[in-house]
Amino acid sequence: MSDSKKFVVSHAPFWHNGSSVSARHYNMIGAALPALLFGVAQYGGPALAVAAFSVGSAMLWEMLLNMAMKRTQTVTDGHAAIIGLVFAMMLPATAPWWLVLTGTFVSVVVGKMIFGGIGGNPFHPALLGMGILIVSWGDYFDFNEALRNYELGFEMAYPLWSAKFFGPGAVEHFSVWGLLAGQQIGGIGATFGLGLIAGGVYLIVRGIVRWEIPASFLAGVFVTAFMFHAAAPDRFAGPLFHLFTGYTLLGAFFLAPEDSSSPVNFVPMLIYGAGAGILTMLIRNIGVYVDGVVYAIILMNIANPLIDKIRPKAIGKVA
Repeated sequence: MSDSKKFVVSHAPFWHNGSSVSARHYNMIGAALPALLFGVAQYGGPALAVAAFSVGSAMLWEMLLNMAMKRTQTVTDGHAAIIGLVFAMMLPATAPWWLVLTGTFVSVVVGKMIFGGIGGNPFHPALLGMGILIVSWGDYFDFNEALRNYELGFEMAYPLWSAKFFGPGAVEHFSVWGLLAGQQIGGIGATFGLGLIAGGVYLIVRGIVRWEIPASFLAGVFVTAFMFHAAAPDRFAGPLFHLFTGYTLLGAFFLAPEDSSSPVNFVPMLIYGAGAGILTMLIRNIGVYVDGVVYAIILMNIANPLIDKIRPKAIGKVA
């Protein structure tokens, strides 16, 4: 009789590393707070109201949909909260309540729950909601007009708007340090570059976000902006300006790397991130929109299933 041992193998997963979905989302919320709190300090009570209403309404939509579909409540996992938080970070502080409510409805109900809930969404839910709002009510995202009455103590014009319509000469007073320190207007949580970078580095160090997508996204923005600027320096702003304005840093660390709508393999992640960065600059410089981050990442979300099938050839040969 054979002395060989009999092994019983169960189905995957075989080992749990102690992490959880809710802990992941709460870490993302914590990473986003520095930039969001700076926006609240910058714009005051209206910004806090928009952020609170966005998070609350996103959680409410998920709770109501779970009740309607007789599913187990998932609000406590933090996913709806991070959707509402990131969505609020892209909004102007003057956004009316109905705009916030409509945006969170599209984000949670259409962008997430219709596809089966967490993990099934082909697009970043907050980006889908924002994309619909910009197409439908674009005037509310004219930051120059929306934030005209705020006294911030520095040049009021929205940096990307000035660069697009008046050229780099109109944005020379925006220093790199000033942009990083939040001396610009824009979305509630999108102006404080140092806070966004700190939050992004924290997510990468904790392993919540892999470095490939943020790095390739920022590289795509930088290289494409550099090429435009080198070809026509009197028409297009330089690469550092584009890295630290608009939704660029928010997109790099909190939007493009979203789990369900981004690749999981090394080479596809580099292609996905670089493609989103390149498209961002194409839309900014020759497209109709002032900031191209939202639609650039949505387009790469569409291409994600195809991109993620790219595999390098195996080393060796079949015997």
